[in-house]
Amino acid sequence: MRFSINRDRFVQDVQNVTKAVSSRTTIPILTGIKIVADHEGITLTGSDSDISIETFIPLEEEGTEIVKIEEQGSIVLQARFFAEIVKKLPGENIELIVQDQFATTIRSGSSVFNLNGLDPEEYPRLPQLEEDLLFRLPQDMLKNVIRQTVFAVSTQETRPVLTGVNLETDEGVLICTATDSHRLAMRKTTIEKNDEGLTFSNVVIPGKSLTELSKIIEDNNELIDVVVTENQVLFKMKNLLFFSRLLEGKYPVTKSMIPTQSKTTLRLKTKPFLQTLERALLLSREGKNNVINLKTLESGLVEITSISPEVGKVTENIETHMQGEEMRISFNGKNIIDALKVIDSEEIDIVFTGAMSPFVIRPIDHDHYLHLFSPVRTY
Repeated sequence: MRFSINRDRFVQDVQNVTKAVSSRTTIPILTGIKIVADHEGITLTGSDSDISIETFIPLEEEGTEIVKIEEQGSIVLQARFFAEIVKKLPGENIELIVQDQFATTIRSGSSVFNLNGLDPEEYPRLPQLEEDLLFRLPQDMLKNVIRQTVFAVSTQETRPVLTGVNLETDEGVLICTATDSHRLAMRKTTIEKNDEGLTFSNVVIPGKSLTELSKIIEDNNELIDVVVTENQVLFKMKNLLFFSRLLEGKYPVTKSMIPTQSKTTLRLKTKPFLQTLERALLLSREGKNNVINLKTLESGLVEITSISPEVGKVTENIETHMQGEEMRISFNGKNIIDALKVIDSEEIDIVFTGAMSPFVIRPIDHDHYLHLFSPVRTY
């Protein structure tokens, strides 16, 4: 195999597929990146058997030559070294030559690296998925959906299904939900589908997969195809395929958890409220549970307090527009801060149904996402 390629383009694609490669895999060949050169261009693949990423670099794009292939072939190279090498090479182009016994030479400018390759025949084949269940959404929209849900997945392996984000459809609307059983983030969006009768539920994508995917997706409104099968999901972009396995198990029914009535509603400015909680958390971080107390006052103010017996106490009042009964409640401040950071609205409503019942935070200017939290018992 022998080809030369534009360095900047090659580095970008190598970085993308490296996101799927894990150093902790039990299958040695998966510590490498597979490189295939054929008459159409270069295909790169990285995988840790949970996530697989394949990118394609065509011979030319918009009339500019990117790759020149002199001899077709394939090789697997150690991702850890290879990704760092191509990033630091000095020239504008990289030449890659594979000889007998998978001995590989990488040349750029005056720099020459010789690497030992692995047998590409041993590299697992990527799944061929039936595209019966396919929908589309813009890349920037998907990026946003991931940002507004994935932070709430569980990090505990005791209930593996909660370490993922659940996707389901309801009358042409995609509903994405993440919960760790103390908090819940839910985001809705309309999708473009290839037929009217698209319905699915309990499609649980690992949070780790979505975090890696969001690093690759671009901030534009080009459509991304999402293909769902029984145990895999595939995200298809122009020259990139991103496969992830789905989590097994039944995702809890979350619709019934969201309260429909309210006893007290507070309207607050998002940023000042976030900053107040961040100040209160400075003390409550000492106790492991990040407890912050909220109390409504008659004068249209909310009192935020946090006490750490060893350190001290903080009290701060913020203005609010309140409807309903007076209220006292304690909650995990860190969870609320995580949610406020992904809310794009200047103002929020907090809807309480009682001191020991879950409460909802939602932006005031649209209803396509909400956050639900369990209060903390402090007595």
